[in-house]
Amino acid sequence: MVQDLPLADELAAVYARMSGVLLSQETVTTALQLVTALALETVPGSVGAGVTLIEGGRRTSAAATDALVEQADALQYELDEGPCLSAWAERAVVRVEDTAVEARWSRWCGAVQPLGLRSALSAAMVAGDTALGAIKVYAREPGAYGDRSEHLLTLFAAQAAILLSNMQTHERAQQLSDGLRDALASRDVIGQAKGILMAQDGIDGDAAFAMLAAASQRENRKLRDVAQDMVESVEVRRLRLRP
Repeated sequence: MVQDLPLADELAAVYARMSGVLLSQETVTTALQLVTALALETVPGSVGAGVTLIEGGRRTSAAATDALVEQADALQYELDEGPCLSAWAERAVVRVEDTAVEARWSRWCGAVQPLGLRSALSAAMVAGDTALGAIKVYAREPGAYGDRSEHLLTLFAAQAAILLSNMQTHERAQQLSDGLRDALASRDVIGQAKGILMAQDGIDGDAAFAMLAAASQRENRKLRDVAQDMVESVEVRRLRLRP
């Protein structure tokens, strides 16, 4: 088990597994699922782990190892208080020794006790100047986490933040690339449709484009779709005329 190794070896093992995802083309969702699984496996005494992402004031449980974690996190969002939210806001690590006696976040602590959660540890996930959210682990026993667990989760959260930042950058770049390909494809098919009209009606490019635009407005359809139908209809006629 990972927790049986010395701290330095624990981190080396965790980072090695995370770097494998970093070099692949996994989605952010898949990466987050791995992050939570590694957190649960890495921090001794934990019964659940999760990742909260916060963007533009919106707080979401992006990944969780089980429904118990989702419930505990949902209570933080509903009550607008809790160790995970404080860890993100303060860009720090926050430890709850015992929800039964914890004076901070009294409403949340009272709400999670029926869930059987007595300890919690949360660490902010910060990449550069951006606090992406927080990663957290929960335990059923009071005092489950010590200084070593706190130090481990803090280092783990830093690496997880880098992973997520890179994965999000990759997905944004992929979306931009897909958008560019779509734009180029639209330009090509519209150009083909213009060429068809110019050849058929003996008109120039501007007049051909105006005809396509008028058809688009009249049919309440995208210009590209109108052009695509025209190109396909010509191709069908060509196939029918072949001997």
